[in-house]
Amino acid sequence: MRLCDVYLLCDITVWLKNCALFSLGLLLCLWVFRLLRSFFTFSSLSFFLSVPDIDECSALTQACGPGFNCINTAGSYMCQRKIICSRGYHASPDGSRCIGKICNVDECHSSLHQCGEGQLCHNLPGSYRCECRTGYQYDPLRRSCVDVNECWRYRGRLCAQTCENTPGSYECSCTSGFRLSSDGKSCEDVNECLASPCSQECANIYGSYQCYCRKGYYLREDSQTCEDIDECSRGIGHLCTYRCVNVPGSYHCACPEYGYTMSPNGRSCRDIDECATGAHNCSVAETCYNIQGGYRCLSLSCPPNYLYNPSPIITYYYLSFQSNIVIPAQIFRIGPSPAFTGDNVIVSITQGNEENYFSTRKLNAYTGAVYLHRQVEGTKDFLINVEMKLWRQGRFTTFQARLYVFITASPL
Repeated sequence: MRLCDVYLLCDITVWLKNCALFSLGLLLCLWVFRLLRSFFTFSSLSFFLSVPDIDECSALTQACGPGFNCINTAGSYMCQRKIICSRGYHASPDGSRCIGKICNVDECHSSLHQCGEGQLCHNLPGSYRCECRTGYQYDPLRRSCVDVNECWRYRGRLCAQTCENTPGSYECSCTSGFRLSSDGKSCEDVNECLASPCSQECANIYGSYQCYCRKGYYLREDSQTCEDIDECSRGIGHLCTYRCVNVPGSYHCACPEYGYTMSPNGRSCRDIDECATGAHNCSVAETCYNIQGGYRCLSLSCPPNYLYNPSPIITYYYLSFQSNIVIPAQIFRIGPSPAFTGDNVIVSITQGNEENYFSTRKLNAYTGAVYLHRQVEGTKDFLINVEMKLWRQGRFTTFQARLYVFITASPL
């Protein structure tokens, strides 16, 4: 039997061993195998021959040149340029791509990394990477992560008002009168008036507020509370002629309970003439005389030994003065009318001056006067008799004046 004649009858393994004894025989066997392959597919050939594929890449010493990888194929082989893979990778069996290690080690979780304090370890296929947390940067001198002061680095660009650095970040804040907006950076004005900080009126202004008071009030030192102005006690001008009554936020003037009424100006008091209005209780035989704040009922009867005369020698006068009249004050003058050359008068008080409030003076030859020379406290009524003796043409004629002097309270 020849060496390669039994390839259809013997096992391919024995066949290859026998053929491998001689190089010439080996080449002959390969030539015969390739010839058969040209007529049959390898699968059909294997079916008829039951011959396994020959791995030329292993059988041949150098099937491909340098820089190429030998890749076995069914019934043949191919040469592919070698690829270079990075650390932690190697070429796939077919040499077409880089694949990772069969078992990748997570250095970050297994504490096999060398990241410093404050650094974050990120696992990579076949390796790992050390990074600083957000808000930190690596300091090569300290070999650690240090905080980034964003407020200083981005001055004026992060916050509208106040920027405060924090570990790994920063915070924006606003000054008094403002609040932080929803974006965490801008500041918006706070309407403090909504909280009613003022006792009366409040006006919101940018970044603050201002309290105001209504008329008749003033703002206290706390800049929030309104206090009533006591116009009466402050004596701001001459507010009322009689009495000033303070009320919250204002004042009003008052008059005595009897004898006066308020003038249209609301400040001065006007005397009520009870005699003219009929608001008196004088009898028919009496005469009503109005005085400041009241009236008097006067009975005009003649003294003893006198009769009523339409051209009287005794004359009645009614005088009314306020208690603050300047002393001495001339309150009455008496003299003949008409007066003639050679007339001379003597004036005296004959009755009603027991307390010595009054006195008389001679102004000239034919005129005399009555003076109030003592201050009268409060109200007081006087009835004094003033006598004038007229010397004319060698004889005296006597005249009497009865003075009703009413001292009323100070002016209202």
